[in-house]
Amino acid sequence: MSQQNQTPEQPTEEQLLSAAAGEAPAAQPAPSQVEVMPSNEEMLREAERKAQEHYDAWMYAKAEGENIRRRAQDDIEKARKFALEKFSSELLAVKDSMEAALNVETGTVESYKNGVELTLKQLTSVFEKFNVAEVGNVGEKFDPHKHQAISMVESDAEANSIISVLQKGYTLHDRVLRPALVVVSKGKS
Repeated sequence: MSQQNQTPEQPTEEQLLSAAAGEAPAAQPAPSQVEVMPSNEEMLREAERKAQEHYDAWMYAKAEGENIRRRAQDDIEKARKFALEKFSSELLAVKDSMEAALNVETGTVESYKNGVELTLKQLTSVFEKFNVAEVGNVGEKFDPHKHQAISMVESDAEANSIISVLQKGYTLHDRVLRPALVVVSKGKS
């Protein structure tokens, strides 16, 4: 055996060059300072742990999204179901007035008429409160979006104006609930 094989540490070419240049030799890192590469098993366990964390977070987000969707559907269903609650409760007073009129035993035509007029005022008040408006008044210009012409007659009135209303129409927040049935003027020929 030669002496070279017995030497535990031989200087590297880099160390020889730095010594020739007058530099101090670079210190070798102590074995405790050497970074140890984790084993494949450790890296796999860490990757599995992170994958499980991400999966759990995804499942939580998915469940939360499902809960939000379900609550929104419930809210929509309740809104649809009870949308007319206020309107209906206002109409109860009108119904009570009509029932009271029917229970009168010894009323005169005049007292019935007064009762019906008061009931109509109650109903009109409810309509105003909930933005239900009448359309189709005599003298208005014919609007095919709000009126339905039953016939046209010659008249002294301006052409295409309403001269007679057979049935009033109604809008709810400017959306037609029912068009007015009207007779329209042809104008003078």
